[in-house]
Amino acid sequence: MSEESPRRDWPNQEIESGTLGALAHLYRAEVFRSTHWRTRLDNTTNWAVVTTGIALSATFSNKDASPLPMVLVGLLVTVFLIFEARRYRYYNMFRARARLMESDLYAPILHGRKVPWGSEWSKMLADDYETPHYHISLVRAAGRRLRSNYSWILAIQAVAYYGKIAIHPEPLTSFADVFARAAIGPIPGSFVMFAGLVFHLSWVVFAFVTLRLDKIYREKRQSPMQAI
Repeated sequence: MSEESPRRDWPNQEIESGTLGALAHLYRAEVFRSTHWRTRLDNTTNWAVVTTGIALSATFSNKDASPLPMVLVGLLVTVFLIFEARRYRYYNMFRARARLMESDLYAPILHGRKVPWGSEWSKMLADDYETPHYHISLVRAAGRRLRSNYSWILAIQAVAYYGKIAIHPEPLTSFADVFARAAIGPIPGSFVMFAGLVFHLSWVVFAFVTLRLDKIYREKRQSPMQAI
């Protein structure tokens, strides 16, 4: 087969070359914006990792150091997770636009198919530009970031906290000493331990619930933009 045959069989697109060039620039802009917001997501995760590392260093610096930094860092990591969930909603919006153009515009062209102008994909993209909106709720965004990154950070924080209580100032010899070591000022150790257990179990439940919500949402999706 000659090299010119595929060129003769290539369909003439309904989209004008000028419009197609504008769409190419639009796609580059959406990829750039999604990359920029992806970097911001990484920054927030780095904050959580660094603060957890600082808390670990302070807690295990000597045997008389308080385990309180590990308690406080759990709350701080939660704040970072909320920040990151908000940023993820922006990232998801730009990524969805780029993905829509990839799946419904560029993929058919590369397969040698004609892309109809004014079809469903262009209407969805136009509507999204005319009325910008998030494609994911804050709860689902937080669940995704929790399952991807923050579950590991919180797990390390929990293990480090209970490890600190178990070995400092000396290895435990009886279970009764656990509550005495966990006490924070006037707050009884039993209450502190119970609050920590509830805190971490709530994140486990939250991760599974939001995973289920994601699955339900994807089953109802009607476009590549909703699949992101």
